[in-house]
Amino acid sequence: MNHLVTVSWLADHLNETLVLDATLAPPGSALPVTPRARYEAKHIPGAIFFDIEDLSDHATTLPHMLSPAEAFASKLSALGVDSDRTIVVYEQEGVFSAPRAWWMLRTFSVRKVYVLDGGLSAWVENGLPTESGAVAREPVSFHATLDQEAVKDFAQLQKLISEEAQIVDARSAGRFAGSAPEPRPGISSGHMPGAINIPFTDLIEKGRYKSAEELRKVFSAKGVDLEQPVTTTCGSGVTAAVVGLGLEIAGAESFSLYDGSWAEYALQPDAVIQKD
Repeated sequence: MNHLVTVSWLADHLNETLVLDATLAPPGSALPVTPRARYEAKHIPGAIFFDIEDLSDHATTLPHMLSPAEAFASKLSALGVDSDRTIVVYEQEGVFSAPRAWWMLRTFSVRKVYVLDGGLSAWVENGLPTESGAVAREPVSFHATLDQEAVKDFAQLQKLISEEAQIVDARSAGRFAGSAPEPRPGISSGHMPGAINIPFTDLIEKGRYKSAEELRKVFSAKGVDLEQPVTTTCGSGVTAAVVGLGLEIAGAESFSLYDGSWAEYALQPDAVIQKD
């Protein structure tokens, strides 16, 4: 199944598609203009701002954690997001956070959700129209049912490590090896025992995913068996979804995401941290 749609497809189906701008600023970045402000200045016509921070669980100090299904459904209902519609998510530049929004929606059982290949940049480059100002929609009924197989917690992650299951870490090579610092203070860099490092940037070229064939080569070169389950992780669960979507595009049988990721793992007293 192709989880990406082109700008030409979206332009042809814009009236019957719900579009979400899911841009999130990377940790530690000091953007002069916030993603929401940039959205309000220019976005695809009709697009709603999908605020990953606001839609995450604020009952925990961990970043970007999934909300309980009821809370997620309530906020999406208020935004006017219909879980039965075809949904396309995008970000303003590059590939970073839109796959996280894709994964969040899929994990809450939205099946007709896709990522716009090239995002807003590709839309603008193709001379397609944009609009400004926030978009407000009438509240609807959003139905959220958690797919428990799609998300892993720390205890499940520990079990996967003990079983030598496939765990792919999307962080940079330096952070994975322990030679570069984490962007969040007070957290040691390094990696989980047996984890495979595939920086999410290895899957991207010129702001877009590589082809399915090229992605398969990347995973194969790192020893990832696409016919076996894979769990993805990163710093806070965002770029783990970039790798997860890359796995899906490449034809992987199944993947799950460790939601707490390194922000949780590295702070656990019984977590083993390895450094190369």
